[in-house]
Amino acid sequence: MVIGCSGGGKSTLSRKLAAALDLPNHSMDREVFWLPKWVERPRAEQREILSEIAKADRWLLDGTNPSSFDIRLPRTDLVIWVRLPRWRCLLGVYKRASQYVGRHRPDMADGCVEQWPDREFLSYIWNFERRFAPRIIQEIDRHGASVPVITLKSHGEMAHLLDLAGLPH
Repeated sequence: MVIGCSGGGKSTLSRKLAAALDLPNHSMDREVFWLPKWVERPRAEQREILSEIAKADRWLLDGTNPSSFDIRLPRTDLVIWVRLPRWRCLLGVYKRASQYVGRHRPDMADGCVEQWPDREFLSYIWNFERRFAPRIIQEIDRHGASVPVITLKSHGEMAHLLDLAGLPH
């Protein structure tokens, strides 16, 4: 699993890891959370989709959502937590928006056109570490205490991980 705040680079890292390791890459934003026009998929359907993905022998899931750790962590070999500073995540979100605004982004569900980040989304990113990291830690401890967690705090550390694994970046 690759988890972390929006804008930190977890989708890019996930694509690189999945390609290099020949793993099926599943984006939670694209396959689980969103229906067209930014309609959130019902929770029961999200959990059903995640259960089906996690049943497979090999997969890489890109997305945080600690409320589904009970499904994913028991079937996970490794958690990579992209834990960049919030200013870096904000910069990443603006960079992504400037590239895709008004168009469909490959990591997003069909019919979800990229928009400029609104105040609510910016607040989510700004407060991610304070509001969500404690829950992430709690759910990892509860459902995957024996699963190793690698924490990456910069794009340099992401590149170093790929180097150590002998993977392209």
